[in-house]
Amino acid sequence: MQNVLTLILAGGKGSRLEPLTIERSKPAVPFGGNYRIIDFVLSNCINSGQRKILLLTQYKAASLDRHIHLGWHFLCRELGEFIDVLPPQQRVGEHWYRGTADAVYQNIYTIEQTSPETILILSGDHIYTMDYRPFLKDHIESNADCSIACLPVLREEGREFGVMGIDEDHWVRRFEEKPEEPFPLPDDSSRCLASMGIYAFKSSYLFDELCRDAAVPKSSHDFGKDLIPRMIRSDRVRAFPVRERGSGKQIYWKDVGTIQSYYEACMDLVSVEPKLNLYDHSWPIRGYSPPVPPPKFVFGDADTDPPRVGHAIDSLVGPGSIISGGKVVHSVISPSVRVNSYADVQNSIIFSGVTVGRSAKVKNAIIDKNVSIPPEMRIGYDREQDELNRLTVADCGIVIVPKEHTFQN
Repeated sequence: MQNVLTLILAGGKGSRLEPLTIERSKPAVPFGGNYRIIDFVLSNCINSGQRKILLLTQYKAASLDRHIHLGWHFLCRELGEFIDVLPPQQRVGEHWYRGTADAVYQNIYTIEQTSPETILILSGDHIYTMDYRPFLKDHIESNADCSIACLPVLREEGREFGVMGIDEDHWVRRFEEKPEEPFPLPDDSSRCLASMGIYAFKSSYLFDELCRDAAVPKSSHDFGKDLIPRMIRSDRVRAFPVRERGSGKQIYWKDVGTIQSYYEACMDLVSVEPKLNLYDHSWPIRGYSPPVPPPKFVFGDADTDPPRVGHAIDSLVGPGSIISGGKVVHSVISPSVRVNSYADVQNSIIFSGVTVGRSAKVKNAIIDKNVSIPPEMRIGYDREQDELNRLTVADCGIVIVPKEHTFQN
């Protein structure tokens, strides 16, 4: 599989993740303490032996571009390995990317320079671990024009994805993008078969389809809405149900496109037996790690009233953080965070550079970078007070403190 080129679509606005995406694209949002969302798909590529990668960006890409330069420039171009960031270049017109297919179409010239036989297309804003080699092997051996990775999801969740119907040989016979009433699996009426947004194409076939789609005036130039439904009428489109490496179980895969789904995915990491295992040394998740010391836990004055004990329970604590006499429970703490004495952080996600003041209380919250929470401040306890403090309260009840937010005295 030496002649495979990987394209990662990383240009989405991520408007449903605001205010986390006010100053950054969705793939650049921090995740799991030490990572960005994009690190998971990039790690999957490297672990799967895919080392020819084009990253297609668009909205608010400065943070993502900086992260790629800091953490992902270890490939050797002399050996044909690269991760190249491609912003919109308007080569074929004056418009920006109008859809997922259009993003690829506008970069056909660059793609052709590598002369790939197979093109692997991935989304840069999903959290999962997957070995792409069995998927690509099945695509090539079946002589499919297009292959789609898929997995069963609850039917109500299927409204957010492309849903497909397949025959007994895994050829796609039906496909609908974000249907109001997803059609069920034949053997399970509660579930449907959802596209993971992972595609493999014969390169010549893909180029022809993209050019054909570009000439359709009313097309939205999207793989799920336009190209895939047209392809299944006359071409060989194959479904590949994805299974977990080794066990054969259904993999963990999360679209973190909303505050609720993002929060839930982060909380999945702190379970005793996490649904997504970051500690699997056979499948390392890479990223950029700043040069900071290990985390530190100080003060153990349990006999004082009230007790002052710096500790964290059922939590991830990033390097450079100091839990200084405060308590952290069921939370994700990013690098270089300070939790001061008697502070209480519960069920929350704290980004890097945050200081939680003495005796402050935080629960059910996401605190973006470089925020200083004043002493005795309460966040997540009183919705009316949170809104008076100009914080965002999501429909699911999670409170978000924007990046570098300043609290008024």
